[in-house]
Amino acid sequence: MISFELGVEDLADTRFALSPLGETVLSLRILRDPGISALHLPWYRSVLPRLGALDRELLRALVADRLTLPDFLTPRPTVFEPSFADELAVVRRTPPSTVTRDLLAAHSPNPLPHTLLTEEPAALRDRICALLAAYWELAVRPFWPQIRLVAEADMTYRARQLARGGARMLFADMHPQLRWEDDGSRGVLRIHRTIGGYHTKASGRGLLLAPSVFCHKPAPPVGPDEPPWLLYPSRGVATLWSPTPDPTDAALVRLLGAPRARLLTLLAEPRSTAELARRLRVTPSAVSQHLRVLYDAGLATRARQGRHVLYRRTPSADALTGTGTGTGPGGPAGQGAPKSQASTSR
Repeated sequence: MISFELGVEDLADTRFALSPLGETVLSLRILRDPGISALHLPWYRSVLPRLGALDRELLRALVADRLTLPDFLTPRPTVFEPSFADELAVVRRTPPSTVTRDLLAAHSPNPLPHTLLTEEPAALRDRICALLAAYWELAVRPFWPQIRLVAEADMTYRARQLARGGARMLFADMHPQLRWEDDGSRGVLRIHRTIGGYHTKASGRGLLLAPSVFCHKPAPPVGPDEPPWLLYPSRGVATLWSPTPDPTDAALVRLLGAPRARLLTLLAEPRSTAELARRLRVTPSAVSQHLRVLYDAGLATRARQGRHVLYRRTPSADALTGTGTGTGPGGPAGQGAPKSQASTSR
């Protein structure tokens, strides 16, 4: 078990970030074993032919048999959304001794694969960086806009959870392996069923949370030296590669038209214009026009959440779509906040 002890100041400094490099490195697990997540099979089948002459043996060797990854490949983001190039520049500065240490820790107790033993650590680090840069361009960058929107939607949901119920509600449905305990003056975030374990105090360094579509379970640093941060499975991954289903109610389509009927189906939860545009594969301006009509007709509400305006169905629209009367933030009466998508250490 790994646990982070957080004081009041650390909780006040809990924040979110995106990591293009983190997503790129975590996607290597799917490349190594596509069977660990059926949700990503469409991505895997699309990407595999693109890889061409890339050194797939080295890419797969970065993922250990236990699916652990070397810490130096996933540096802690220092800004909300660092560029891939900036994150990779941090990796390029990793001391050779750290490269060796992290590779051994990731693959322990097994020996390192032969392909990781053929050159000095500094040369190996540089070769890995060049390979990851090429892999990002082919396998992740083309999909980054939609990946980012899914992650940002998760952050919006988590911010609502934090506002409604504090840290306990923030972590309540993040993943079954996460447990939050507090005694008023401090709290401890426990990550169960990890490979290895340690307890570390944040001591004023705060906690950084980074949602990830390729993360199948919480991924804290393997060792206690880094400030506390956590890559965790994002909600909504099931929607990432699949098209939005057409409404099944033919009468609703005749009444509103197919685009607005699809929008109402998606507005069971608060969603931004950008996320709706991604889901429907249309432009944000087209979505805005339909949302304006639904809002004027009393079928949608809107509220600002941080940088985004979020839309949601009204109780009248719930009744119209046959989903009951929605009275609270979590949806129809009697239901709580939407449950997270199931996804399952670095």
